[in-house]
Amino acid sequence: MIILKSEEEIMKMKKAGVILANLHKEIAKIIKPGISTKDIDGFVEQYLAERNAYPEQRGYHGYQYATCASINDEVCHGFPRDDLLKNGDIVTIDMVVNLDGWLADSAWSYGVGELSEEASKLMDVTKESLYLGIEQAIIGNRLGDIGHAVQTHVEKNGFSVVRDFVGHGIGREMHEDPQVLHYGIPGRGIRLMEGMVITIEPMVNAGTYRVKLDDNGWTARTFDGKLSTQFEHTIAITKDGPMILTEQE
Repeated sequence: MIILKSEEEIMKMKKAGVILANLHKEIAKIIKPGISTKDIDGFVEQYLAERNAYPEQRGYHGYQYATCASINDEVCHGFPRDDLLKNGDIVTIDMVVNLDGWLADSAWSYGVGELSEEASKLMDVTKESLYLGIEQAIIGNRLGDIGHAVQTHVEKNGFSVVRDFVGHGIGREMHEDPQVLHYGIPGRGIRLMEGMVITIEPMVNAGTYRVKLDDNGWTARTFDGKLSTQFEHTIAITKDGPMILTEQE
């Protein structure tokens, strides 16, 4: 069941989104060679606590951390760890912020030091595909329009869109209906309505879209060991167009 949000409820989610967006901007300042994702996770814990907010994914099905921190060929759900980031790494930090019971979700990929040409292009294309998908998040369009916009841009640049993980509705719960695919056929799928709040979160691989799961039961990585990046925003469907609740600008 899709739960439509009132303008007041969307504004409550926006407050969580502002905290999350500002947190990503702070993370961008500290990511460099020699820092660990465990350090970043601790920074997030403290930042949220100081603002009376909570990392929603901690405790979710037993997950132990405030963030998911996925490095290089890890597609998503990487565990924060003590290994130090190196020059040329890509790390994706994914977080869900709970403020007064309302949630916002955003993942962002960061380059560590100097990146290869391929890594830089992969990050650029993934971010561009996110915003192309957001442009389609208007009343009357369908979910397939979002997925098609993302997929078309990604594939014309020689990369692939992960199929195994998708966007979703969000509100008081982290995962609500509907599922938001990042591939598809325009004009297909559920019609977008005012009051829907969804995540658009393409995960884009340099090689095959296939993934495999680590023994920890959480971390997914590319099947061929090539790089993966992700950018994600929480979006409200409004009469004035898509409202990005986690915008960093």
